Amino acid sequence: MTHRADYAKASPDAYRAFGGVYATLQQASLPKQLVDLVYLRVSQINGCAFCIDMHSRDLLKSGLSTDKLVLLPVWHDAGAMFSVRERSALAWAETVTRVAGAGVPDADYQAAAAEFSDRELADLTYAVGLMNAFNRFGIAFRTQPAAVSA
Repeated sequence: MTHRADYAKASPDAYRAFGGVYATLQQASLPKQLVDLVYLRVSQINGCAFCIDMHSRDLLKSGLSTDKLVLLPVWHDAGAMFSVRERSALAWAETVTRVAGAGVPDADYQAAAAEFSDRELADLTYAVGLMNAFNRFGIAFRTQPAAVSA
C-alpha cells in the first residue's frame, strides 16, 4: 500500500472542527450507546475499517453484548435484540447514509419522527452525517485500524 497523508495533521483546524461536532454530539439529547450503534452501522455500510474497529471497541467497552454487536449488520432480523428506538435509529441511519439511491422517502422520515423528538432527530442526523464524513476520510486516506496497527 502506498503511504497516504495523515489528514488530521495535514489540516488540523478542519479536523478540530469535526471533533467539535463529535464532542457536541457526545453531550446531545441521545444516549451515547445509541449514537455509537449508529456510528458503527454507518461505518459498516461504508466499509471504513478504522471506524468499524474503533466503534466496535467503544461499544464493547460500554458494556454492549457481543451478541448484539455481531448481529448489528442484520439488525432487521435480530428481533427483540434491538429496542424500538434502536431499530428506528438504525433504519434512519441507513436511509440517510444511502441517500443517493432513493433520497429520504416521506415514510422513512415519518417513522423516525414518530420515535424521536425534533431535536433528537436533528442530533441523530448530525451523527449520521458526521460519521459518513469521517468514513470518507478514513477510506480515502486508508487510516489503519488499531487491530492492524498494534
